[in-house]
This record gives sequence, structure tokens and C-alpha cells, in this order.
Amino acid sequence: MPALAGAAAGVAGVKWLRVAQREHYLAGSVTRMRLVWTASYMPNLVEPALAATAFLGWLASPDSYWPLLGTAAIVLFPRGLTHRGRTSVLVWTARMKRVAALTVAVFLGGSEAVVWLLSVLFGRAGPGTRTIVPLLMFYLCFDLALWLSAPLERRLSQKFVDRASGHLARVGPTVVGITGSYGKTSTKWYVRHLVEGTRRVVASPASFNNRLGLARAVNEHLTPDAEVFVAEMGTYGKGEIADICSWLRPSIAVLTAVGPVHLQRFRTVERIVRAKAELIEPAEVVVLNVDIPSLAELADEAGPRKVWRCGATRAAADVRVRENGGGLVVHLRGRELGELPVSGVFPSNLACAVAAALELGVSPDRIMERAGRLAPAEHRQSVVRSEKGFTIIDDTFNSNPAGASRALEVLARQGHADARRVVVTPGMVEMGPRQRRANARFAASAAKVADYLLIVGRTNRPALLEGAARGRVSVITVRNREEAVEWVRTRLGPGDAVLYENDLPDHYP
Repeated sequence: MPALAGAAAGVAGVKWLRVAQREHYLAGSVTRMRLVWTASYMPNLVEPALAATAFLGWLASPDSYWPLLGTAAIVLFPRGLTHRGRTSVLVWTARMKRVAALTVAVFLGGSEAVVWLLSVLFGRAGPGTRTIVPLLMFYLCFDLALWLSAPLERRLSQKFVDRASGHLARVGPTVVGITGSYGKTSTKWYVRHLVEGTRRVVASPASFNNRLGLARAVNEHLTPDAEVFVAEMGTYGKGEIADICSWLRPSIAVLTAVGPVHLQRFRTVERIVRAKAELIEPAEVVVLNVDIPSLAELADEAGPRKVWRCGATRAAADVRVRENGGGLVVHLRGRELGELPVSGVFPSNLACAVAAALELGVSPDRIMERAGRLAPAEHRQSVVRSEKGFTIIDDTFNSNPAGASRALEVLARQGHADARRVVVTPGMVEMGPRQRRANARFAASAAKVADYLLIVGRTNRPALLEGAARGRVSVITVRNREEAVEWVRTRLGPGDAVLYENDLPDHYP
């Protein structure tokens, strides 16, 4: 029985190592995702039931075969979580190999220690005990290994940070740091676009927004002639942005928005605000989206720093970008600079980008000329026409209530009066106690705009069904995004429109 338990743990462990990698090796992430899988699909409740039965059976009869139920539980469940993955395969990087080795060490060493302790205290060291203990350790070893490995990984990665710090010192660019619960990537691309042609500018690629990602961006992309480096900075906890700013010091700090994104990790919005505000400390200039009340309050705490108040709704903002029909109107300290015939551009994010560009020495005329050629950021409400003639709104990189609400407005404007409108979504995640309510509200709003709501996966299915029931939308559930795309491709035609709102990798149910 002990050998069987070890083999089962090895086979099942690959699935959870993949989850750990997809969740950025954060301690606690494996347990959190295990709970998501259990809660999202009723058959997966069998796993804790089997594990509990195995444990109780062992308590009643230490040398019985009850622990074998636990072996079956970890191999067969959760249903739907695969070893290789469809959209997010396990990659055996050097870090993954170290984490895997430490996980095995924790699993074996912890199991032996607990068996020894039980034998000393209760005289239980038979085959039943040597089977049940490893099975229980299986549920703990991944997050314990991630927690233990974090200091080592930080020490091993310091050489890349040191190299980036030295490169920054040699090149000496003006650093623009951008953070927020959402809007970071769009604002980053807007700043780069507005500044290009006036100064040589480099932006951190994709979502390289943590300590190691930004070090890599500096080491691989910051050219010797760069005058401006635009750095998107993300955070999963207090102190992370401050740590990045200790070597990547922004002269201009841009805070785009604060919302319930990552509330699962931060617990309160106030903690999110404080974590994002760490960007302000080293900066000389602060750009704030004052449409967000908590960021408007930060303007009064900026001290001697120069503050740009930006947004889309406040007339008194230093830079205001408001929607006007199919375009945008830009105001600078109450003076209208002109109208932009662009679509798919987020007004408040553009307002922040305009302020940053002005601070970098770009003239208002040049900004308006460049802004008139702005295109939507990729996968963020970009609108394209399919080969079959229907409109596709790609908002797959968005996962916040404000952006989702705006995407529905974009959908409502597409197509003719009799057009069929479709929303495809797995819902929003990492919102803690607000997640169910936020997804229900989104589905209720979608039910007023769309004719069909395609719910992808099971992660938020109950909440989305609850919200959709408030309208007359036809609801269709699909297992994955590929099924949804096929449904859309075979049913929509010229004049119709589909919104793809958010996407989740397949380590989510």
C-alpha cells in the first residue's frame, strides 16, 4: 500500500505542479485552485469525501485498506484538470525543476517525519499509516515547497536584477512607471505611441510587470540610445512595487485605476490602494486617474510632487478625455485641444498617457497628431470583421467589472437593428467575496444587450446563470473557448456581432 500511495502522488503531482507554474509559483495558490476546482464541479466533491473516509477508516482500523480510497481520490480527481494542459502546458524550466525536486523532498521527508512521530506517540507505523500519511502530505507539499523555495529563488534571481540595475544606470532613461488594478497595459502602449517620434522610447513588452519580468525587459529590450523607458508594474501583495522601485526608480508615476481585481489576495480594496501607491514614493511627478475616488484622495497625499489629475468625467481635471459620439475630445486644463476620430480607446487611460507625454516634453499639437492614429491595445476591446461578415470584439485580456461594462456598450453599438449579438465569457476571477455578485451583475447586464450568452467552463457558471435569469437572453454552456468559437462561427453572419469577454487558461475549470 505505501508504494501505491507514492506512485499515485507522483502521477497526480504533475497536474498540480502545472497549476503552481501558471499561478506564478505563489505559496497558497495550489490550495486555492484546488478549492476552485472542488467548488465549481459537483462530481469533484467526491475527492474530499473519499479522503475523509480514508482518514476515518484509518483512525478506526490503522492497518485496514481504507487508505486506498485516498489513493484513488488524488489520481481520479479533480475531473477536468489534465496533466499536460490544452492552453497552458507544463514547461520544465530550471525553476520548475527546482520546485519539483523540493516538492518531492517535502513530500517524502514530511511523510517520514509524521510516521516517526505517530510511531513514537501512538505506536502507529504499519502499512495503513504509511499509506494515509503520504496521502495527507500530498495536499500540503506543493504550497509548503513554494513557500520554502521563495527566498532561494529570490536569491538566485538577484543577479538578473543587478544586471538590469547596472544597465539602467549606464543608459539613464527617464522611467515612467505605470500601475493600477486594470488599464496598465493600455496606458503603457498609449504613452509609447504618443512619445514615439519625439523621444526614443522603449516599453516593457507584453505583461512583463513583476520583478523578474521587468529585469528581463531591461536586460533584453532597453537599447543604449533609449531616452524613455515605460514600465508596467503589477503586484500580488504589499511591498512588491516598492521592491521594484528600489532599482527601477520611476521619475513619473502613473496610477490608472483601483478596483476589486486581485481582491482574492489583498482582501480589501484599501490594501490594494496602498500597494499601488508604493509607486509614488520615488517619483517626482504623479499622474492619477481621479475618476477613481481613492486615487483622487491620493492627490492630496502626494506632498511636494507635481500632480496631474486626469480622467474622463471630471471637468476640473488637468487632462480630460471625454467621449463624444464616435470619437474623443481632449481637454487640457479646461481648454479643448481637439477631437480624435478614434474608437476602442479608453478615455481615462488616454488622459493619463497624455499627461505623461506632456511631462516628457511632447507638445500638445504633436500629442493630438499622434493620438489621432491610436489603435486599441491588442485583446482589449479591439474590433475586427470576420471573414463571414460578423463583428468580433476581442476583450479577452480584460477581467474587471468596469471594463466588462464598457465592452457591453461597444457590443450594443454593433450591427443593425435586427443583428444577433452574442457574449462569450468564463466570467471574472480573483475577486474574493465580490466575485459571485460581480459576475451575476455582468450577466444581468449582458442579458439586456445580447441575444445569446455562452458561458465557458464552470468557474463562474452558477453566478452567470443567476444573472442571466434576470433577462431574456438565451444561455448556452460550453466546456471551453474552442467550443464557443465553433458555435459562433457556424451561427453568425453578416451584421451580427460577438463579444469575447475575458479568457481563462485551462488550469481553471
